[in-house]
Amino acid sequence: MFEQFKDQFPLDDHSWERYIGYFNRIEVPARTALLNEGEISKKLFIIEKGCIRVWFNNNGKDVTTQFFFENHMVASIESFRKNTPSPVTIETIEPSTVWWIAKKDLDRILEEIKNNPDLRDMFINGIFERTFDYMKHFISFIKDTPQQRYLHLIKEKPQLILRVPQHYIASYLGVTTVHLSRIKAKLVREK
Repeated sequence: MFEQFKDQFPLDDHSWERYIGYFNRIEVPARTALLNEGEISKKLFIIEKGCIRVWFNNNGKDVTTQFFFENHMVASIESFRKNTPSPVTIETIEPSTVWWIAKKDLDRILEEIKNNPDLRDMFINGIFERTFDYMKHFISFIKDTPQQRYLHLIKEKPQLILRVPQHYIASYLGVTTVHLSRIKAKLVREK
């Protein structure tokens, strides 16, 4: 699992093996909450196999904000970093194999690598990538129609269409499943 990361992070073998030792592997079924909204996040997850969604409850309605697949890291960053209740739930969509690291262990690693500019920058860039995804998604809700959001999703993230159930995609796009079906039917007619 960690071999592809080993090539990306310039660490000596001893440090690398020690850091990997902090991770724990678990296999969980679909629809397993790894973190519930309102809990304090104490773990960061790396997905070996599967698909995870991040969502929150808006007056009884699920609102999906992001999807994560193999080799992605996921946590409620705000809760994890600030030790505050999570504004989101992190849940598996498919049966998944994930690796998790406790906050105290990740904090120990971050403390050790903070003086290594390359590692520090790689970690910061990873966090910013997630922030950029949030920003793009948020801006698209302001400037794009649901159909434009769906077309963008097909182009930019085709794996979502293949692996994620339609009701989660509709939630992510901010529409009902009926509206998503209409969008798809309209696009088929226009071809």
